[in-house]
Order: sequence, then C-alpha cells, then structure tokens
Amino acid sequence: MEMKNDNKQKVWFMAGLKGEGKTRKLIEMANNEAKTTDGHLVFVDDDKRHIHDVHRDIRFVETGKGYFYNHREFTGFLLGIISQNSDIKHIYVDGINNIIDIVDIESLLKLKARLETIASLDDVSFTISVNWDKKDLPDEIKAVLV
Repeated sequence: MEMKNDNKQKVWFMAGLKGEGKTRKLIEMANNEAKTTDGHLVFVDDDKRHIHDVHRDIRFVETGKGYFYNHREFTGFLLGIISQNSDIKHIYVDGINNIIDIVDIESLLKLKARLETIASLDDVSFTISVNWDKKDLPDEIKAVLV
C-alpha cells in the first residue's frame, strides 16, 4: 500500500469497518518501511496480539484499553514517546477507536489537527487506523486515506 508522494503530508488515516484487514495492511506498511528507513519506527496497539507480526526493528508499544480519555491525553502520550527518541520517523497506530473514545467526526478531526501540529514540529509521520466506514468520513479525512 503506497502513500501519496507528498512531502508536506505527514498524517494519514486508514479507515474501514471491523474485519476489513486494516491491521494486516498497517503491519505490512510498517514492516516494509522498516526495511528502508534510516530512522526509527513505532507501532502502537491496544494489546499485544500482533507483537510478533511487527518487524523486530520496530518499537512495539501496547497502550491497553481505557488508559486515555481523549485525543489530548493520547497525543501527550505520543509526545512522550517522541521526546525519548528524536530519531523516530513514523508512528503507526492500530485501532485508534480501541485506544481513545472517538465518538464523532469532530473528535476525529481534532485528533487529526493535533497530529498535524506534532508532525510539523517534530518531523514525524503518523498512520492511524480507524474503525469507520469510509463513506461516512468528511472530505478532510478522505483526502488523507491510504
């Protein structure tokens, strides 16, 4: 799965309903990038089910369920990860709906805006999988789907 070749774009979403293969695709993307990147990669998930599927050079971080209430808490967590390693180039997040409560489009857009700020300040990219029907997403999210 290829992302658009836009050096300015650093926040991507992968959307679809549960069971559509988003996790497999996200892991594949991360593993492929691990073969070619000169920086560090992080894979964030709510549990350890896929820890052995992710390339050994990718830092796997389990968040658990219920640790974060909203996008602010979660992005603070991501900033903590980034502060520990300035060589992080890409953070993949699987199933954001399982990590924080994305209750509506406004919540998703707030998360996107915050990640874009972090991406521009810290020169890191994000790919986030979200359990959401693509047809129900706003144009701002559809424009950055992988």
